[in-house]
Amino acid sequence: MIEIRGLTKLYGSVIGVNDITVDLAAGAHGLLGPNGAGKTTFLGLVTGQLRPTMGSVRVFGERPFGNPRVLRRIGFCPAADLGDRTATPLQWVTYLTRLSGFTAASAATRAARVLEEVGLTDAARRPLVTLSKGMRQRAKLAGAMAHDPDLLVLDEPFIGLDPVARHHLVELVRAWAETRSLIVASHLLHEVEALDAGLAVILGGRLVASGTAAEIRGLAESLPAEVRVRCDAPRHFAAIACETPGVEAVRLEGDAVVVVVTRHPAAVIEQAVPRAAHEGVGVRELVPADRSLEGVFGSLVRLHRGVKA
Repeated sequence: MIEIRGLTKLYGSVIGVNDITVDLAAGAHGLLGPNGAGKTTFLGLVTGQLRPTMGSVRVFGERPFGNPRVLRRIGFCPAADLGDRTATPLQWVTYLTRLSGFTAASAATRAARVLEEVGLTDAARRPLVTLSKGMRQRAKLAGAMAHDPDLLVLDEPFIGLDPVARHHLVELVRAWAETRSLIVASHLLHEVEALDAGLAVILGGRLVASGTAAEIRGLAESLPAEVRVRCDAPRHFAAIACETPGVEAVRLEGDAVVVVVTRHPAAVIEQAVPRAAHEGVGVRELVPADRSLEGVFGSLVRLHRGVKA
């Protein structure tokens, strides 16, 4: 669906995205990264709003920038708010749908239908400026979906939603992705996990990992991780840990905590802790490395920032 080769976008001397190469097949994809990582720039390039400085991006086999054939197949929900709009959701979504080539009557019908799907029927004729942020988020999603695109691109779509509304829209977007394609950018991992999407992690404008959730989780086996040990004699335990296979670094925190950096946390639990007990070192607490997907994402962020674990 999307082919990207050496994609770079510069804003003067500031790098938006840097030398990204990736292929995204049809289906659901989550773009993960903290705020400022380059997610919005990446989406702007995919949706044809930005022209690459270097490299290439192709969507459905064509360059999206200035290409109406590609652009009418994409629905985009931006992160920017609609708080200053005096139009109603019905007017706003109808207008966006007409931009995709539908007649006034057809656009109004589509707008009413999709506003019902996102739960905004009762507020469809109220000015956007009077609605809550959650309602405006739903209006933006409706505007992206009304022309029935082949690819739905959502930039932080669930910000400002209460739990019930978030659950409703997650289910709606998941249903969409069963038959069409989806890209969701978020800095919150659990939002993307809920969509059963493939994952791409972007940090500092660079794509640092991509694949299925299982493949990204598998990175945990190759990334160094921290095991935190609270004990009576931390220096003694640190000496034991240094002799344990797979341990790459040890540091002391305060008067009672040893942080062990290792690619094999099980060795710390199975070898270092029993030895410490045998030598009279009382281990009061042991917190193993977080091997969840959230933990892997955190490890990637820390590695990008120059922290070993």
